[in-house]
Formats: sequence, C-alpha cells, structure tokens
Amino acid sequence: MNDDLTIRTATPEDVSWALALRHRVYAEELGQHPTNADGLLTDTLDGDNVYLVAARDGEPVGFVSVTPPWVGRFGLDKYVTRAELPLLDEPDVFEVRILTVRPDQRHTGVATLLMYAAMRWVASRGGRTIVAMGRSEVMDLYRGVGLVPTGRTVSSGSVDFEVMSTSVAALTALALGPFAELVERWRSTVTWELDAPFATRPDGCEHGGASFGAIGTAFRTLERRTEVVAADVLDAWFEPAPGARALLAEDPGWLARTSPPSDAEGLLAEIAAHRGLPVDALAVGSGSSDLIFRAFTSWLTPSSRVLLVDPGYGEYAHVTERVVGCHVERFVLRREDGWRVDTGALAATVAAGAYDLVVVVNPNNPTGRLTPAEDLRRAITASPDGTRWWVDEAYLGYVGPGESLAGLAATDPRLVVCTSLSKMYALSGMRAAYLVARPETATAMRRLTPPWQVSLPAQVAAVAALRDPDHYRDAWDRTHELRRDLAKRLDAIGGLEVEDSEANFLCLTLPRGGPSAASFVAALREHDVFLRDLSPLSPAYEGRTVRVAVRDVEENDRIVAACAEVLGR
Repeated sequence: MNDDLTIRTATPEDVSWALALRHRVYAEELGQHPTNADGLLTDTLDGDNVYLVAARDGEPVGFVSVTPPWVGRFGLDKYVTRAELPLLDEPDVFEVRILTVRPDQRHTGVATLLMYAAMRWVASRGGRTIVAMGRSEVMDLYRGVGLVPTGRTVSSGSVDFEVMSTSVAALTALALGPFAELVERWRSTVTWELDAPFATRPDGCEHGGASFGAIGTAFRTLERRTEVVAADVLDAWFEPAPGARALLAEDPGWLARTSPPSDAEGLLAEIAAHRGLPVDALAVGSGSSDLIFRAFTSWLTPSSRVLLVDPGYGEYAHVTERVVGCHVERFVLRREDGWRVDTGALAATVAAGAYDLVVVVNPNNPTGRLTPAEDLRRAITASPDGTRWWVDEAYLGYVGPGESLAGLAATDPRLVVCTSLSKMYALSGMRAAYLVARPETATAMRRLTPPWQVSLPAQVAAVAALRDPDHYRDAWDRTHELRRDLAKRLDAIGGLEVEDSEANFLCLTLPRGGPSAASFVAALREHDVFLRDLSPLSPAYEGRTVRVAVRDVEENDRIVAACAEVLGR
C-alpha cells in the first residue's frame, strides 16, 4: 500500500539516515564494502548527487541517488572508462545510483516508485538517457522498470552488477502505457513533494502558459488577466497596429460568423509584397506549430535523421522524436561560449550528409542569441544537396529584416524559413504564420493545407498589421529599451546571473546550491508572476535557469519586486 507515502528531496537528516542504511545494506548485508565503526557508508559523489527519499508517516523507508552530468563524473567511472562506455560522455546522461529500500519495505512497491521519481527528476532537468548499475540478484526489478543491460558486467567487493541504460522517452512511454494504472494510483495516494512535475503531458510538448491556468482556461474569470503577469510566454507586451484593432472591433459578429477566403489569398499577397518575395514561394498556417506539424510529418519518417540545436524550442524535439519517431541528435551549445552557434562546427557536422533535416531557430529561443545571417548562409550553401534546413525566424523582427534568410529560401531547395506573425505583430491569439521555400516545396505545402486554415479575424488582422510597419518598428525599439532596463534592475538584485538577448526576453540563472529554477518559479507564482522554467529543455541549464518575457513598465516592476522578495526570502 502507498496511501501514506511521501516522495521528497532529501533533508540533511534524510541524508544521514541514507548513509547509515547504505552501510547496513552494502557493507553488513551484502559485503560489497568493508564495515566501519561509524556505521556510515559514503563515497566521493556525496554532496554532488541528489537523494530522493520515500517516507512513510514521515519516516524514510527508501532512497535513490541521481548524479547529473554537470557534476563531471559518475559512480560508474570507478568501473569502466569512457572509451569502454562512450555513453557517459553524452551531455544529457544522468546516472541513477544506489536504489535502496529498508528490508521491511522491499515488497511494498517503494523501489518502483523511487525509480519513477528519479525518472521524473531527470526529465525535469532535460535528461534524455539514464545509466545505472543493477545488482545481478535483482535484475528483474531493473528490467521491470525499463532498464536494459548494455552487456557490461562490473564487480564491487563480492557483488556483481550489470551496467544498464535506457532513454527517458522509453521510461515515459512505459509510464503512459503498461504502468499507467499504477501511476494514476500513485497520483491520488502519494504525497509528491519534488519540484519535478509528477507526470509529463501524454499528448504534446510542455510549453509556457501556466499563467493561463491562473487566469482560468474555462474563461469564467477573465478579469484575472489584469492581475497576472504572464511572462512565461513570449506574447507581445504591446497592442496590435491601430488598423488591425479597428477592423477587429468594427464588426466582430461578421468576423465570427463568416468563412474566410479558403486559401488566404489576400494574406499571401500582402506577405509577398511586404517581404519582396514571390507569392508562389509562400504557404500560410495557423501559427508556426501548424506549419511545423504539417511539414515535418510529411517530410520525415522514423528512419529520418534530424539535427537539433540544444538548447532549442521544445516543439521541434516533440514533433521529431515523439510524433514522427525520428533518430534525433543534438548540436550542443555551451554557456561558457555564450550560447553561440559555431556555424563552422555546425557545417562540419552536417557535411557528411548524415542528416535529412537540420533545425535552427534564429534568434534562438530560449537563449536569445542571434547567429549572423551570412554565417548561417555559408553553412547552408556548403551542405549536401540531400540535407534540408529549417530556419525559424519567429523573433527576427527584433533584429531586422537584413538578418533574414527568406530570400535564399525562395531559391535554394535545401532551405525553408518559417516566420510567425503571432509574436512580432502582437497577434498570438489570432494564430498566423508563413513559410518561405522554393515554389515546388511551397506548392506541396499548400496542397497539405486544409481550406480555411487561417481564420477570418486572423487574416484581416495580419493584413492590417503588415500594412503598418511604423507602428511595429516603434514597438520593437521600445521592447529593446524595456528589456535592457529590466535586465539592469534584475542584475542589481544580486543572486542572479542575467543573460540578455536579441529578442523580447532574457534569461536568469540561479546560483549553484541555491533554489532550483522550478522552486523559484513556483514561489513567484504566489505573487501572480509567471516565468518559464527552462530546465526541461536541456541539461545545459542544470535546473537553474528561467526565461523572462519583456512586459510593460508596470508588469516589469512587479517582476523585479517579486524576484527580490523571493530571493530575499
């Protein structure tokens, strides 16, 4: 029975208890280590790894340890070299260690619950692979929770272990499939005190937008919209162009009841005129996600190989890995390099022709860094003919049209550029976007587009917005001013590393040993201030980084005040 179990991150008292239980089990019971007078079993990773504890009626009954990749070493390093197990050098590998349950609790399901907790903690920090050492005598337990032997056996004292691994995606699939009933029972009976969410979404990518939960997704308390600071999504802080607002307000009943032009011909023509592009090189969608899903599910198969920039927008990983099931690899960006995309290294990675699709978001979301168009152009034009590039320019308006590759996309069959009209034109609620590609590619995309895909209000508002570039130029300039001021004020608080960007957001990194990004975000919500925890996107963030969307002066004041209050507390 689990009706009185709690799962929590270990307190100092829990850690002392765990060290004593380790001695009791691995020294006294199994003989893996020699006994000692202190009755405590420690190792060199203590202090760097994380203990997750199961407690019954407040008393700990079992624990599991997790070592994240940013520690720089694993327990397995004592037994195998990186050459023997190259997997350990991957940046998204976490080690799950020392799963231990009190003898009187070993047949109660606590071990399985702890492994589930470890998987959720790893997933919440962007982990994609788990490695572990499974004691030979209890291999059925490890296999039962989804771990797979790698074929390597190691010995420690008198105990033999199998080196095992699996993907977080595979474990998640088990939790949503064969273990779904058990997980649902845990949901209602176990007190979950981890900062990791209890479960992942079974049907889609995790996004920002938790702020709408506070406003009310049933739309019965929309007055809350003026009380909540929605800085966890990248919607514009400014209003759409006056012409767009006027048209939407003039006859909303007609806009609501009337079918739009089926193929959005007027919107396509306006985009072509605004961007100086041939209309037959364009295809529209109800937001960039609509275009991503239609294009990728048409172009890719489970045998396709895809290269994603990491960290990067989570929808791309979701569609390629979870929807299509492609083989996905990452081009890893590093904090110490300023999150810069080294286009020379990227070109070299792509040169052999191993990838069917390469995805680049520019400026990148979530890092906010711009890759100069000329550098990216060289990488694309040097790539093999069979490699398609998808460049997402959703936030490029904050930089300027001179950094767009849309012109190249209209002529080079290797390149498709996707541009959202939602974020840059304050039309997120309307949902409108377009892609630019060679006419043959764009025509194929238009064939895959259902009629009336973009609503009449969205078409009307987008056309009016494109006709008022002065309004948006002023709004984008003001956004940069607000962002720089927000960055300066947050930096003055202390305890935060502020990373500015080229777009309408910035990132804050908490100090090691301080609160996790998840707990920081949760505390801010008590002030009705919502920021985005970036931890699930990539282990490069080490569970310590949040993204802040730029808001207006008043809401930025609230963000600064709430951050100061929470950090001070």
